[in-house]
Amino acid sequence: MQTLPRPDIHESPTVSRDSLKRSKRRFPTFRVLGIALLLITLLGGGYVLVNQPHKGTHAADANANCSLIVPANPLSAQGLATPYQLQATDPNAGPCNEANADQSAFVQGAVFDPATGQISIYNPLVIDAGSEPAVAPVVPKLPANAVVALWFGYNGDTLTLQGQGNSLRQGRCVNGLPNNPFGQFAYCNAPAFFRSANQAIRQGKLVPPQLGQGSDGQPCPTVRDFFIVDQDQSDNVTTVYLATNDGKTAQMNTDNAAQLQGAQTLVNGSDNRLVAVALDNALGCQPWSAPDLASPGQMATSLPLNELMAAARQARPAAVIPVGDPMTLNNGKQSITKTNLYRVGVNQASIARANQASTRQYCTNLLQVQPPRLQALMDLLQQQPSPDPAAGNNLFTFMAQRFNGTWGADGGLNCQGLLNKNSPIQVQTDDNGVAISATINLNANGQ
Repeated sequence: MQTLPRPDIHESPTVSRDSLKRSKRRFPTFRVLGIALLLITLLGGGYVLVNQPHKGTHAADANANCSLIVPANPLSAQGLATPYQLQATDPNAGPCNEANADQSAFVQGAVFDPATGQISIYNPLVIDAGSEPAVAPVVPKLPANAVVALWFGYNGDTLTLQGQGNSLRQGRCVNGLPNNPFGQFAYCNAPAFFRSANQAIRQGKLVPPQLGQGSDGQPCPTVRDFFIVDQDQSDNVTTVYLATNDGKTAQMNTDNAAQLQGAQTLVNGSDNRLVAVALDNALGCQPWSAPDLASPGQMATSLPLNELMAAARQARPAAVIPVGDPMTLNNGKQSITKTNLYRVGVNQASIARANQASTRQYCTNLLQVQPPRLQALMDLLQQQPSPDPAAGNNLFTFMAQRFNGTWGADGGLNCQGLLNKNSPIQVQTDDNGVAISATINLNANGQ
């Protein structure tokens, strides 16, 4: 057992639903809106962002339920380059503003070339309804017969896709069940994209990279590693936008960053960013990246690359979405139909029976894998910045808090009830509810 003594702490074995949502929504490795973009340079084909501390510019009580207007022909080059428009799902609940960190929505696109078997990335832009972008989006050049798919992420609670004409049908978009959306997640044409990519992998035309080994001597994590999953894995995206002081947005690329001096970054609170940015950086690992069609010569990470890599390389036990995932529940009850709708959007096998996606077994694997590695990496992760300083004061305390949120019943998986075992992690918080230390007892529950 390892303990980090800190003064003025309050023991908290679980976290509240609001805290859990906050840690899920605000998961930037570089803090969401309120971080001034001081410098963007190119290093090894990627962006290095040098930021100054959070300025606290976003609203405290923002409308958490917003809608995205999907443009016509969203899978075409012109559709990809047409900005999505953010607006309130219920206008009486208050406005929705893309530049508000608690309301930001994100779109991530991937393009499969059937001739070469290769993938490229294009992230469409989101703007406020009725506004204009700070810089017009790049119109991508798509290969012949390209298979294009889109994934959506959100920093609020529930994102609803709204069509422009027949755009939802044109894009084969899935938001969840009728009148019962997933929450922060949605996709368009993802099953067709994954079918094509998986066929290319089987043919040897597309080869996911090996995981590599982290600095702790263990395999580098994936989005299906029980070391990193939470109560609703495989959601949200790695898209980054730029936001100007007047609330306009632009795609993240070198030209826009140079043109929009003083712009701030917007990122999605995301399991995908946890792996591809925070933990890969901490452990010396490399995410799978592909050419960014909005920034020629640069590479980008993405949800679909993460899922393809995890499907090919993650050792057993591999985490896949259980029927107890809050985003797949239908009015609070397990739904095989909704679980399958989510699964096929992230390259996971459908199920015929609930016991094929047991939440109890998911919790068992979570308990066996996550706390031991988290404890072993405590010293390293303590030295890493917190993805959300309002949730934890470093990467270690953030992940400890996140585990407990998943373990509990209030917004989590209710692992404690399913296994009749308390969390082995005791989190201590300060007067503001920020996790500032944690104790991990691997011998808890008589294990």
